[in-house]
Amino acid sequence: MELWDIYDENKQPTGRTMVRDDWNMKDDEFHLTVQAAIMRPDGRFLITRRKLTKSWGAGWWEVSGGGVLAGETSREAVIREVREETGLDVTSAKSDLAFTYRRDNHEEKNNYFVDVYRFELDFDESDVTVQEEEVEEFRLATPEEIRALGEQGIFNHYSSIRRVFGL
Repeated sequence: MELWDIYDENKQPTGRTMVRDDWNMKDDEFHLTVQAAIMRPDGRFLITRRKLTKSWGAGWWEVSGGGVLAGETSREAVIREVREETGLDVTSAKSDLAFTYRRDNHEEKNNYFVDVYRFELDFDESDVTVQEEEVEEFRLATPEEIRALGEQGIFNHYSSIRRVFGL
């Protein structure tokens, strides 16, 4: 059973945990997720397409990311998620926490923070090994191509993360 830490509205750990995807959060409780925009020196970003069998966002494009496990830092989580989903090791890549955004979904009882990281890594397509059960395909896209996907409404969290691509 995967556990996530519960944070307060100031993104401070409360010492309590929740079961992953158990959306029964109080209004002042949040969980933490991460996303990773991985840019090559040529300015292209690694994006993946969600499996067509997913219950939501099937076939949409996105960047790697996921939930931060209980006791894990967001940096540890983003490195783990990138490795699991793409096979890339970004441990030594030039990186920064670009920004954090917050979502309050009181009706759904699913409130969360998202730490958005930007990594700069020199890699070839042959270095990418996608997680078959999660990813339909991947591609290296320019910021303009990502904008077009976002404007079509098929890039997950586009309006919240577009500035990580310089948009």
